Amino acid sequence: QMRLVESGGGLVQAGGSLKLSCTASTSASSIKAMGWYRQAPGQERELVARISNDGSTNYGDSVKGRFTISRDYLKTTVLLQMNSLKPEDTAVYYCNAEILWVINVEGATTTKYYWGQGTLVTVSS
Repeated sequence: QMRLVESGGGLVQAGGSLKLSCTASTSASSIKAMGWYRQAPGQERELVARISNDGSTNYGDSVKGRFTISRDYLKTTVLLQMNSLKPEDTAVYYCNAEILWVINVEGATTTKYYWGQGTLVTVSS
């Protein structure tokens, strides 16, 4: 069973920094992409940052220039470095993994999406 184990988060003052970590319990070869999404109370879940298996990244508009996503050398752990945090960054942050599964003997694949349990980030003003 594929699992995502998150760590990091907590309370920080505006302007401060935090780092989130997420490790997938699968081989790097099956990971299509990993990333972070967030959901604030009363709002929809939104993309924060995503890194594909080729190393390309994309970010939500509100975090560009402040947050950086990266991965470890095994490519099964993603890190989200969050700098210059603002009160509006307060949310539950969820790790996401897009995992490739082989579905037949010809090697056709499908993508399954997995979520972590979420970690709360609170930025005080």
